[in-house]
Amino acid sequence: MLTQRQLFLKHNAQTSTTPLMLEFVKAQGVNLYNKEGKAYIDLIAGIGVSNVGHCHPNVVTAVQKQVETYMHLMVYGEFVQSPQVNFATALASVLPEQLNCTYFVNSGAEAVEGAMKLAKRYTGRKGFIACKNAYHGSTQGAESLMESDFYSAGYGPFLPHVDFISHNHIADLTKITDQTAAVFIEPIQGEAGVRVADQAFMEALKARCLATGTLLIFDEIQTGFGRTGKMFAFEHYGVTPDILLLAKGIGGGMPIGAFISSAEIMSVLSFNPILGHMTTFGGHPVCCAAGLATLNTLLDENIVADVEAKGNLFKELLQHPAINEIRGKGLMLAVSFDSFEINKAIIDACIEDCIITDWFLHCSDAMRIAPPLTITEDEIKAACDIILRNIEKICPSK
Repeated sequence: MLTQRQLFLKHNAQTSTTPLMLEFVKAQGVNLYNKEGKAYIDLIAGIGVSNVGHCHPNVVTAVQKQVETYMHLMVYGEFVQSPQVNFATALASVLPEQLNCTYFVNSGAEAVEGAMKLAKRYTGRKGFIACKNAYHGSTQGAESLMESDFYSAGYGPFLPHVDFISHNHIADLTKITDQTAAVFIEPIQGEAGVRVADQAFMEALKARCLATGTLLIFDEIQTGFGRTGKMFAFEHYGVTPDILLLAKGIGGGMPIGAFISSAEIMSVLSFNPILGHMTTFGGHPVCCAAGLATLNTLLDENIVADVEAKGNLFKELLQHPAINEIRGKGLMLAVSFDSFEINKAIIDACIEDCIITDWFLHCSDAMRIAPPLTITEDEIKAACDIILRNIEKICPSK
């Protein structure tokens, strides 16, 4: 009889020739457990997904209750389904007034795709601006917003009329013109290795978009729901986007994404033609119930208030000559080393030592630290002890 590992390799499509092949049977809080019951500290939260921890009781209860009530009823937007209504209403209550209308989808890439269509339809323009080293998803439209061809080689051609700017380069903003439908930008670039936007750049970007009638779209798929120490990263800057993209952490572990705008902008999807954007499973009742429970947990337990201090504790404890710098805000951090080879060796050693971490798509010499926001100080200290032990093993300081 074949093992689960053998069946995985035989029947599950592979995304690399060297998958980690870790096999977990349970997850709780910040820990993942293998068949032998050994606990691994998860420092990447499923790549920014499990913000309230794995299997938070509030999320599990909400999912169980909704499963017993109803699951899929109809394609998105036709039936009044309370989980969708309640989650959209709750999102509006924590967002600026102009971000009051939500379209739920299944993932971050789908949120990007929906926003691209919305921007074209609303402005009547075709052009897009995105940032170099950005990551917005792996579907054809989203991948058109990626300047690097390393991950997209062999999959083109992609959409035309896309130009690229450098993050934090104000001079590049002249590329935004009256032919640009929208600018897609991560306030804090994730896969570029956690690159934080400057205040002056964000203000100049907003001003240029206003001057040219261009929609400003913030991709907060990684940064949203408390990851950076604010509920949304744009709050650090006092700059509000025209369209906000969310996914990953908003579902508490369930698959859901959203693009959010004003009712005026969003309304163009409903006429000329009707059904301008469709999704069968977008806004799935179980996922929306999980999303509402996640948001309420963040608010009721005041989880976001401690995120900045927890991030600072990581920065304080992770001191070693091999570390060049630690970038980021809150619990979205990148620990930089001299090379990918050093970083990979440290990451592999940490995994052997029951710490789950990885690197970034466009920044292979930096280690990702983005644990569940519920991680405790003791868990941070334990994780940092293990990381430092393995840094020292790979890069002895004496």
